[in-house]
Amino acid sequence: MFRLMSQAFNNVKLRTKLIVSFVAVVFLPVLIVGIFLTRELRAMTLDNAIDQTYTNVQRVKARTAELMNVLYDSAYRIANNEKLESVTNRRYDSTYEVVKAYREFTGFNEERRLYGEIDNIRLYVENSTLLNNWEFIQPSEEIQRTDWYMNAFRYFGNTVNWYYLKDERDNRDYLSLVRKVAFPDYASSGVLVLNVNMTMLTSILNQESFETMIVDGSGTIVAANRLGLAGRTLSDIDLDPEIMTGKGNRFETDVEGAASRVFVEPFVPESSANALRIVSVFSIGNIVKDADRINQLALTVITASLLIAVVLVFGVSTILSKRMLRLSKHITKVATGNLDISMHIDGKDEIGQLSRQFNAMVSSINGLVAEVQETNRQKSLLESKQSEIRLKMMASQMNPHFLYNALESIRMKAHLKGEKDIAQVVRLLGKLMRKNLEVGQGRTSLADEIDIVRCYLDIQKFRYEDRLTYELLVDPSLTRMPIPPLIIQPLVENAVIHGLENKLDSGKVEVRVARAGGVMAVEVGDDGVGISPDKLSELKRKLSDTEDSENHRIGLKNVHMRLVLSYGPEHGLRFDSEPGVGTRISFTIPIKEDVYV
Repeated sequence: MFRLMSQAFNNVKLRTKLIVSFVAVVFLPVLIVGIFLTRELRAMTLDNAIDQTYTNVQRVKARTAELMNVLYDSAYRIANNEKLESVTNRRYDSTYEVVKAYREFTGFNEERRLYGEIDNIRLYVENSTLLNNWEFIQPSEEIQRTDWYMNAFRYFGNTVNWYYLKDERDNRDYLSLVRKVAFPDYASSGVLVLNVNMTMLTSILNQESFETMIVDGSGTIVAANRLGLAGRTLSDIDLDPEIMTGKGNRFETDVEGAASRVFVEPFVPESSANALRIVSVFSIGNIVKDADRINQLALTVITASLLIAVVLVFGVSTILSKRMLRLSKHITKVATGNLDISMHIDGKDEIGQLSRQFNAMVSSINGLVAEVQETNRQKSLLESKQSEIRLKMMASQMNPHFLYNALESIRMKAHLKGEKDIAQVVRLLGKLMRKNLEVGQGRTSLADEIDIVRCYLDIQKFRYEDRLTYELLVDPSLTRMPIPPLIIQPLVENAVIHGLENKLDSGKVEVRVARAGGVMAVEVGDDGVGISPDKLSELKRKLSDTEDSENHRIGLKNVHMRLVLSYGPEHGLRFDSEPGVGTRISFTIPIKEDVYV
């Protein structure tokens, strides 16, 4: 099935493919992502509103608790005031005595003066000798039958209740603290009522951005930040009945005809026998209004962009098709053998790049034969050079002056001393000459090369005696490594002849072979006369000269050329010399751990 679909798609024109691909790859994903982001943006807005509502409710709860705690503390102090017990339980004989007692008792006034959270204080007590003055009130039968009055006597100690009550003094409704006040010395009791300063309570709610209200246990709205709600019930504003029964704390319902979210937070003041509720309501439409507007704008922009993109894709695909068809025709001509064509480059895009590459390909094909011929010529030249070097290596000999001087030293030593050292030197000389004759066999090991170097230096030491010392520092792990023959000995010979022979006092030759990363580093140094900068420059120039300038013994150039041909220019000879200090010649050979002789 997939194969048939792929074949059918391959048969469709490029223009149609681009349009279909655009719809499948761009339009559908953008549409899906747009719908997803729209829903997510709306949900995120609602979640933020819910989080803000929760934070607002907690803030209202904390600040309201602070306000109501002031009334609770004040009620506690009043209930334990000994003067209040005396005033309320004394039997008065005249109105004058009552008025005088009221003037002497300042507890209520002091609490109102110190705490602005308290609007009014009144005490209901049964004492027929007292006068009603809005602070001390003889409860009527109607008051005594009210729930708030009867409930006050059901609790002991400091337990309080909170009710939304009307104050007869100004005929206004207040959130009021109600508690029993016991007078044990007189075996009597009364009901203390403290009114909350509703202005302060409302100001707490007015600071919130969402509609927020405080509701008592009966569902009556005690305070709200929207005018006209105080005194109404939740049923009046079409809130869900579950809010009144306390089932759940988050609701989504219609409030006054608008879809809304309702957050209900139970609130139990300190030592209270009943609970209040803090209710926060926000309209979903108002919250997501900006998000919906942004979503509609985004949808409009996306739709317009997609339409424009379809037109552009159609136009671009037409242009691309024509250019690619022209390129296809030129390729067909080349396939027939016509290499004398050149394609006009009409841009710098990928097709233009293909056009340039096509022209370059045709040019490359035309020059391929010449390039192959040149490559073959260079390869032949390299092979010829390598053969020539091998012939030179096989034909080269030790320096005649060295052999002459060595033999002369042997003769003089034999003549003067007749010691056994002569036999050792002759053995070393024979070994050195034999090794030299075996150069044409190809590669040798580092151990054999170092053996030749040691033989050469021992013979020279026999000649120079104490004037010559040497040191061979070779990494044992490299002794079996294959190297070109006579690659180190010529450098040692150069150090002895040119570095130490013209030196009056003693000298030292040092050979170091060690690992340095992935190469074998070889360094031959001496503390001889050194090389002047001019001569050193001339020596480097001769090494880089491809023409032969010497046809005698294996020298520095011979070693340098073999290293370059075998391993590359970066592995050729390097020189470091200072007149009067000495000379150091170094080179490197790549290490191949799996290749040993």
